[in-house]
Amino acid sequence: MMIMSKAKTDGKKLIANNKKARHDYFVEDSFEAGIVLHGTEVKSLRQGHCSIKEAFIDIDNGEAFIHQMHISPYEKGNIFNKDPLRTRKLLLHKSEISKMIGQINQKGYTLIPLKVYFSGSLVKVQIGLCKGKKLYDKRQDISKRDQLREAQRDFKVRNFG
Repeated sequence: MMIMSKAKTDGKKLIANNKKARHDYFVEDSFEAGIVLHGTEVKSLRQGHCSIKEAFIDIDNGEAFIHQMHISPYEKGNIFNKDPLRTRKLLLHKSEISKMIGQINQKGYTLIPLKVYFSGSLVKVQIGLCKGKKLYDKRQDISKRDQLREAQRDFKVRNFG
């Protein structure tokens, strides 16, 4: 009998994470989408060559597309490599797309990719429905994080000091 660890059964391997998104935006809702890729792009993603820092998602004619997602060309791909910054189609249900359209039409909402990861053998993108933060919101978040860190440090010193 073979025992499998929890990490293996989950089947999710993180490729790229957009840390700046949570700093610049309030994430109201999130969706999981597949992405249409070519063979050499998948091989490059397996090596971890992906950046979604400047990426954004646009909905055109009822279809979702991701723009400015950089997937480095595969080293051994030769002529089969595609443009690293090409627009890629996202695979979503029509109901999810219509829900996104309804929420994007409200003032201040946008779609930002939060993570790119493998779910089994499939490449998935976690999309966040986000609202932009003002400068004072960012300052509040930083001060809350500093206060929490300070409180944890004090608690640690009192228990073990």
